[in-house]
Amino acid sequence: MNKKNLIATTVIISLLGGCQTLDPYTNEQKTSNTAKGAGIGAVAGGVIGALANKDDRGKGAAIGAVLGAGVGSGIGYYMDQQEAELRRTLQGSGVSVSRVGDAIVLNMPGNITFDTDSSGIKGSFFSVLDSVGLVLKKFGKSDIRISGHTDSRGSQEHNQGLSERRAHSVSNYMQRRGVDPRRIYSVGYGESRPIADNNSSYGRGQNRRVEIEVLPPRN
Repeated sequence: MNKKNLIATTVIISLLGGCQTLDPYTNEQKTSNTAKGAGIGAVAGGVIGALANKDDRGKGAAIGAVLGAGVGSGIGYYMDQQEAELRRTLQGSGVSVSRVGDAIVLNMPGNITFDTDSSGIKGSFFSVLDSVGLVLKKFGKSDIRISGHTDSRGSQEHNQGLSERRAHSVSNYMQRRGVDPRRIYSVGYGESRPIADNNSSYGRGQNRRVEIEVLPPRN
């Protein structure tokens, strides 16, 4: 390995090694999404750099890898910080926070968010949405997709309309709390995307939900 490639490799390993975090729920060390983003960015940057510098592919790969690692870790770090703040804010609220790649998904069960067959947000849930709104305003580079979901009871047409109205209610609430409407997209999926068995009351309760998906910055 020549000197330029050795430098790039050393930088990447340093980024990966420095991004080990302690999972607050399991107390286990894990590689943060910052590190994963750095690794992916480094590989992509290395390939692009090598192709761009035909005279010295080793140098091009080294430069591209370092730059790519920086870009990837930046997005990962941004989303890691946003996820950590949402977890702190929503602890004990009944809203689950999960990570899907670089996206963050907030699952809001229907029983704590809306009354039966209603799209009006429960007053007891206002404070939770207020907290979510503050975090979304702070991390203003992320786009937000709000989706409504129902169980399979009732007609498909009714469920579709209800899911759309519930997603729209949460979207409007976020906008009233100062979240830029240009960042928000709301959609209803009715009963088409169950996450549990609709044949049980527990499963139907899981399927009645609104999800807020927080997406990584596009640039």
